[in-house]
Amino acid sequence: MPQASDADLANQLVASLRSAFGNHRARAAHAKGIIVEGRFTPTAEGRTLSTAAIFTKPSLPVTARFSDSTGLPDIADTDDNARPHGLGLRLHGGDDANLDLVSHSFNGFPAATAAEFAEFLKAVVASGPGVAKPTPLDTFLASHPIAVAFLTTQKPPPVSFATTAYYGVNAIALIDAAGRRTHVRHRIMPTAGEYSLDAATRAKMGPNYLQEEIAHRLAAGPASFDWFVQVAEAGDALDNPAVAWPESRQLVRVGTIEIERVAADQSRADKTLVFGPGLLPAGMEGADPMLKIRDAAYLISMKGRQ
Repeated sequence: MPQASDADLANQLVASLRSAFGNHRARAAHAKGIIVEGRFTPTAEGRTLSTAAIFTKPSLPVTARFSDSTGLPDIADTDDNARPHGLGLRLHGGDDANLDLVSHSFNGFPAATAAEFAEFLKAVVASGPGVAKPTPLDTFLASHPIAVAFLTTQKPPPVSFATTAYYGVNAIALIDAAGRRTHVRHRIMPTAGEYSLDAATRAKMGPNYLQEEIAHRLAAGPASFDWFVQVAEAGDALDNPAVAWPESRQLVRVGTIEIERVAADQSRADKTLVFGPGLLPAGMEGADPMLKIRDAAYLISMKGRQ
């Protein structure tokens, strides 16, 4: 049986997400979100690892989007399905030097490849209410324990979008001035620390508490994150985002992100903002083939919400 092309897989992913959650003329995934703005300040370590232009300037503007999971634009922030939460970041380096960082609040992914993720989504769509057991999703999960872990071991809802860590899904290569490649995954860590809601507090929270909280927090001052890269060692899978690298791997802080304010025109900004995790500037390269398919899927999703 011939393998699907990248374009076919991207279309399948978006179609499956629309089938699972409905076509709300919103993002196919992470539909509910809030756009914020701030600044990025690089470290000397970032300049050592990569020649990317974002590391050569004292600071530069950032556009970011915090989000809930699923393609449901009205999902409650406390819903179990709202996790993992997402953080998309655009570092405005100028011209072709922008960098998009796309991450979520789980260190891993439910599938090893884009094709496997498409199978997972198709199983979800085919396993709605009234479907006889074992459902297609039951069958898929029986042979994919990593997907089970993704669905069952999410952290509790965070106190704030600013008190949870975010992890890059796919590996990339940072390229230094000598042409040396360092393979990494992104990790965005809140300087305020990680804090989750206990069960009693969660029960009292409203359906939009995360968006309301981050707006209130930013009105009082910036929310800060440290951008680390986790450095791969020999044997670490570069093309399998379902497998987290060991926590013993080196973390290098390459910059600080200060989120300062909520963007003024949320509706307009949300329609035009699309992230491209695989569209990397000079000084960086993709190391996971899933990146190309994600980029294509994001563009398809954007066209569907215009």
